[in-house]
Amino acid sequence: MCGRFTNSASQDELIRDFIADGGSYDDWEAQYSIAPTEVVPIVRERHSRESGELSRSVDAAVWDFHPAFLRESKRPQFNARIETVTTSGLWKGAFASSRCLVPMDGYFEWTGEAGHKDAHYLHGQSGLLAAAGIYTARKLEDGEWQVSTAIITRPARDASGEVHDRMPVFLERATWDEYLSPEKLDDAGKDAMIDLLTTESERVASTITTYQVDRRVNNSRGIDPHDPTLIDPLD
Repeated sequence: MCGRFTNSASQDELIRDFIADGGSYDDWEAQYSIAPTEVVPIVRERHSRESGELSRSVDAAVWDFHPAFLRESKRPQFNARIETVTTSGLWKGAFASSRCLVPMDGYFEWTGEAGHKDAHYLHGQSGLLAAAGIYTARKLEDGEWQVSTAIITRPARDASGEVHDRMPVFLERATWDEYLSPEKLDDAGKDAMIDLLTTESERVASTITTYQVDRRVNNSRGIDPHDPTLIDPLD
């Protein structure tokens, strides 16, 4: 799974690195501990209502997938399993036509017994990682639209598998255009996309490395999420 991650990039860096036309998340600041239900940057593509042209943007989304048909839930929906993303009623509509990337430097996992868990930071060798995600939008009571997202996960491989049995589906740059295309997938297209995600994420998994960090990161409410020392390796 992926229950906490980091993103140290500025909005301008995200626009540059993901070759986006612009962004609407002006309040974004680098964070080194992002937990479910927080607002995060996502990268998505949509056709302009005015011109019909395709545009890629960096936008704000709540990391708690909440389509309009879903009743309020005490449990946030922040990870979608690759095994069921095309069949579950919660995920399959968004996977067909509302796919996104969730940029991150890395993510945290824990080992050990409750109360004494060791924290591990898993990350790529250089630059931002691009986690495959899905998004949806719903209209709130105040009339505002809220975008929300979930990260797709898969069985862990390589170093990730030594810490936890699940990991995000990470994609290389060469696959971004195909994955972000807003054209709706039919059943055959969904199967082909799952094959793409499975194959490409295997390659990225082999580049993930890990090291142990201070246990203070275990308490997401008691730390400063803007503190970069949260990802410093233990001596």
